[in-house]
Parts: sequence; C-alpha cells; structure tokens
Amino acid sequence: MCIQTFRSHHQKALGFTLLELLVVMVIIGLLAGFVGPKYFSQIGKSNVTVAKSQLQSFSKALDAYRLDMGHYPSTEEGLEALFSAPAANNEKWRGPYLSKKIPLDPWGNPYIYRNPGTNAEFDVISLGADGKPGGSGDNADLTN
Repeated sequence: MCIQTFRSHHQKALGFTLLELLVVMVIIGLLAGFVGPKYFSQIGKSNVTVAKSQLQSFSKALDAYRLDMGHYPSTEEGLEALFSAPAANNEKWRGPYLSKKIPLDPWGNPYIYRNPGTNAEFDVISLGADGKPGGSGDNADLTN
C-alpha cells in the first residue's frame, strides 16, 4: 500500500500546473509582441532591396543589348527584348541577356520600361507595394 501511494504522488508531480502553462504562454506572447513588428518591417526592407537589385540587373542587361544592337529596345519591345530576339534586325542580337524570364517586382507587379526615359536614356520602374505612381516608404516608386 505504501508503494501505491508513492507512485500516485510521484505521477502527479511530473505534470505542469495550469499556472505554469499560463506563465509560459504569457512570456511567449510578449516575445512575439516585441519580435513580430521588427520582423515584418524587415520584410518590407528586403523587398525594396530585391527590387533595386533587379533594376540594376535590367540596366546591365540593357547596356549589353545596346552594345550588340546599337540601341536600347523600344518601349513596345520592352524588357522582353532581353530574353527573346526582336522580330526585326535579330542577326545582331546575341542574347538572351537575362538568364530567366522577366520577373514581376517583389510585390507582384510588372516592371515598367520606357524608352526614352525621363531620368536617363531609358527608365525601368517598379511602382512599389501599392502598384500606383508616387507614394512613400514601401509604396515609393523605384527606378534605375
């Protein structure tokens, strides 16, 4: 009888009390409250960094296209001219100038290409997170 009493008392001591579980859950909630916003703000910054990197890649590919073809692609030809040969004058084309198809920007919007550009000989533009011209922060337009 003494052994049974010892076992039942010992088994009760192995579990956690409701109070201990609540304290752990509160601590986890506080940590998530502090870490969560910082983590999500970093996602926005990383999207901007990715977009800037892609814009630089497009600019380098467009410069290589110009060296071969003698001119930048027209607005109508767009960035697709970097991946597939244009219909006219394609014997000079030495592409593809990009290893993959033209991606969408990090927010899922297509890049805008203009030739002639307002800032340089050509413009490659990402409209930011909102997909609309203008804005600030993550919604700001990015261009080459």
